[in-house]
Amino acid sequence: MSRSVSSVHPSRSGNFLVKMLAALAIATTAFLAESVTAEAEAANPKYAGIVVDAKTGNVLYSENADRLQYPASLTKMMTLYMTFEALEQGRISLDTRVPFSPHASAQAPTKLGVRAGGSITVEQGILGLVTLSANDAATALGEMIGGGSEDRFAQMMTAKAHALGMTRTTYRNANGLPNTAQMTTARDQARLGIALRQHFPQYYGYFATQSFKFGTRTIRSHNRLVGSVRGVDGIKTGYTRAAGFNLVSSVQDDGRSIVGVVMGGASTPARDNQMRKLIATYLPKASTRGGTKLIAEPAPTRVPAPAAEVPVAAASEIELPHTAPAPAARYEVAAAATAYTDTPAVKTENPLVATQQPTEMPSPTKVKTVAIKGSVAVPTPAPAYMPEQAEDNSVDQLTTASVPAAKAAATPAPVTETGPSGWVVQIGVSSSKDAAMDLLQNAKTRGGKALSAAKPFAVAYANDGEQIYRARFGGFDDQRDAVNACKALKRAGVKCWAAAQ
Repeated sequence: MSRSVSSVHPSRSGNFLVKMLAALAIATTAFLAESVTAEAEAANPKYAGIVVDAKTGNVLYSENADRLQYPASLTKMMTLYMTFEALEQGRISLDTRVPFSPHASAQAPTKLGVRAGGSITVEQGILGLVTLSANDAATALGEMIGGGSEDRFAQMMTAKAHALGMTRTTYRNANGLPNTAQMTTARDQARLGIALRQHFPQYYGYFATQSFKFGTRTIRSHNRLVGSVRGVDGIKTGYTRAAGFNLVSSVQDDGRSIVGVVMGGASTPARDNQMRKLIATYLPKASTRGGTKLIAEPAPTRVPAPAAEVPVAAASEIELPHTAPAPAARYEVAAAATAYTDTPAVKTENPLVATQQPTEMPSPTKVKTVAIKGSVAVPTPAPAYMPEQAEDNSVDQLTTASVPAAKAAATPAPVTETGPSGWVVQIGVSSSKDAAMDLLQNAKTRGGKALSAAKPFAVAYANDGEQIYRARFGGFDDQRDAVNACKALKRAGVKCWAAAQ
């Protein structure tokens, strides 16, 4: 009985072995390079990092997380938080004109390049912040929301940060350009990232923008992880020489949810590689059970009146069709034919002065189509797209601004009704108890079974000397019941949040 033996040609087997060894060597080199980069980043004296499980609030990773750092353009996360709050309260809309003062127009690159007296829409400002990290647009938004003063807006930002539990954060401007008094921590930035996602789901999708059309320019995002790392849906990059390379990333994938922060990175690649490593390591360790660890939504920020009316001169207009994003959507603003028309100068009142709390909350689930009209400084050439290294102002000399401390909060009015203990769902605030109860009745009708046993009640509290009322549902046995009720309300178009009473 003979046995047949297959033979392999020596040259072929040798080639196969060489190819296998080469592939293995390449993979090993890539792995070691990434590990070395991550270790070098962690050894960087400026480095700080944290990863938080957004569902449980557990800290999965922490290194120098409570050390004071310069935020650089991570500052714009709070500028956007304040903008979203003003939108939600109905004090501005996505089409509201944002005037550019000489101060806003003079901000260092990167910038949209709008000249003094020009204006853009709020939506263009949002897109300019999340993609280009436009310093001029951030200042213009801050001045508008701050009643004409960026200093006043910085005080409002700091007060809001502390109300959110960001106790070690101080803001001095709206854009993050160098200032030795403007400080934060990695832990505070993680908290802000989670709060943006929780409190403004109807606007959060803007952070996933990869590019948008502004006049004749296509502006692409500095955030290289969006669209390249699975599950990353934002949020923000930042850089100055003093701060190093910063990044806050939100990741939602496979039932898990984390927010990671890297601050003080040595370079863009080192920072991004460190974040990739943190995501790969700690996302699988995040919880898939339960809802979301909720950050209590603070009382709305009162907008101080400006010293004088801010004039807006419309230099030209562009038409940019755009669909507002659903939460966590990835989208790109479509290019459109651009028609420039000279228009006479006009004056518009600041839309944020002497406004009242709306009686209805906007829907977090509806996708609204709006036409963006922006007044852009066409005769003055806008600066070309710049790399992230120039995102802020790369200078070694920092300035120290002296900003008065935020005004002390007014003494709270007596609470007229405490409501049931345990978990509650809040749907909004109103200037009168009757209006708050009307909100609750309308919401209960829309909420269906999830709210059948809920008890509506209004709690009075002081907001800068004025008494307003929180509209809440109580009577929930545990967190899950409250979160489920809030989800039902959101599906019906009612914004809400759940918290322990």
